[in-house]
Amino acid sequence: MLLIPSLLGLSCWSSPPDTVLPKRVAVFPLPLVYYTPETRLAFGAAATATVRFRRDAGDSTARPSQLTFGVAYTQNRQLLVYLPFQVFYDHNRYYAYGEAGYYRYSYYFFGVGERGVPKELYQVNFPRIRLNAFRRIVPDWRHGKLYAGVRYQLEDYDVTSTAPNGLLSSGAVPGGRGSRLTGGGLGLFFDARNQVFFPTRGVVADVAYWHRNRAAASAGTTRFSRLSADVSSYHRLAPRTVLAVNYFVSYTAGIAPFNALSLLGGTKRLRGYYEGRYRDQNAAVLQTELRLPVYRRLGAVVFGGVGALGDEQRVLRLNAPKAAYGAGLRFTVNRRDQLNLRLDYGLGRQSSGLYITIGEAF
Repeated sequence: MLLIPSLLGLSCWSSPPDTVLPKRVAVFPLPLVYYTPETRLAFGAAATATVRFRRDAGDSTARPSQLTFGVAYTQNRQLLVYLPFQVFYDHNRYYAYGEAGYYRYSYYFFGVGERGVPKELYQVNFPRIRLNAFRRIVPDWRHGKLYAGVRYQLEDYDVTSTAPNGLLSSGAVPGGRGSRLTGGGLGLFFDARNQVFFPTRGVVADVAYWHRNRAAASAGTTRFSRLSADVSSYHRLAPRTVLAVNYFVSYTAGIAPFNALSLLGGTKRLRGYYEGRYRDQNAAVLQTELRLPVYRRLGAVVFGGVGALGDEQRVLRLNAPKAAYGAGLRFTVNRRDQLNLRLDYGLGRQSSGLYITIGEAF
């Protein structure tokens, strides 16, 4: 599920001039109108805020926090309410990110692994809570800050309808008729970026271990553990030209419901594929993006990536790679923190996607 799914498609937006808003808080409203085959006409509103806490006043090194709240309703009576966030507090001593939301939505299911099926439309209702909370344990390690913390997730995935005679309705796919996912884990976070929203140099790494999370379904309760690492590096090639590289790996042990498997596609990993177009126990992705200035607040990017999936028999099927590429535009809505409105068009194998959202893919 996308953190800001209702920004896909046609989006109207407006933002007050940077100088009108208080220096500690900047709010950018985004009226939304879009159309997809699953939703037909959809409309709503979102607002993104960048915040600096009073406790951090006068500290030029304090990271800005970001929160986005959105509500959308569709012609098919679908409802989306979501609040993704990332918060830095007390001179970067504490860091938290995650989301809270409720979704009544439709998705396509394409099968698991290399076992592709004709796409099946299914409907689902679910609340979702994801919380990752960290405390800094090493202030300056290799010119960055190292954090350690805990993670928690709750997702009550109520599948309300599936395609007749489809794979999900057969009961052969774990969680295909719904599941309730709960559990926690541990994590390390390393941050050596020179800024949060549009880094031009440095590294950021997020390592997660989820221990025996519980997935309860009508067919019984299963448990699974996952180890993942998401690493991005940024290299300034010219004063306003940046090469960004992203590495992501995810390994799953046990039986996870299909909605909790490692995914390829969507706004962040292999743009050009529908989110979840490919899913399996394990995944690895390498992506690059060249970010270029155009004129004042306007920028452009070209990007490409390749990924692979795997399961308990083969950790990664490197002989069956998935590749995607594309280009996009950026418009800076908050010049102080370099927060961008992102428009990307990606192409994959017999697939394409248009993405309009706030913030970079990585």
